[in-house]
Amino acid sequence: MAVRCHALRRPLNSGVRLTTNIIATVNMPRKIAIALLAIAAFAVFSLATGATYLEAVLPGGLPFGNALTALGLCAAAGTALGLSARGTVRRAVSLIALTAAAAWLPVSVALAGNLALNFSNGRGFTWMVLCFAVVGIVLGALIWTLAMTLLAVRRRTGAA
Repeated sequence: MAVRCHALRRPLNSGVRLTTNIIATVNMPRKIAIALLAIAAFAVFSLATGATYLEAVLPGGLPFGNALTALGLCAAAGTALGLSARGTVRRAVSLIALTAAAAWLPVSVALAGNLALNFSNGRGFTWMVLCFAVVGIVLGALIWTLAMTLLAVRRRTGAA
């Protein structure tokens, strides 16, 4: 089974006006989309509840909570990318979100200077701005994509 989303394809630089009516089909296996969403949900649940296993240290010294946060961000952005039709603005935004999610942990470690992400000298504020920006673009891309996917499914089932 695959999740199929139909979107009108348009060039990224076309602005608001649609230039073609070619239908683009997205095929992301339903199991993969559900698995990615489950990983993201597990990460959010773990962080929201302050689970004790988040403090466990992985080999190399990285706390499990930091790795799980990065994995959750990438899973959410990956879902948005996988469910977005090629050649659409939504796909480009999802790709930017995935890139930002993948860069979140290395940039955070570089800002902190340590794997535990302990900040000093005002870098904590910079890190918080970075976090809000990354989470905002990831959630924005995911919500936009899920809404458009559900709308396409609703339209298709309503028309059948």
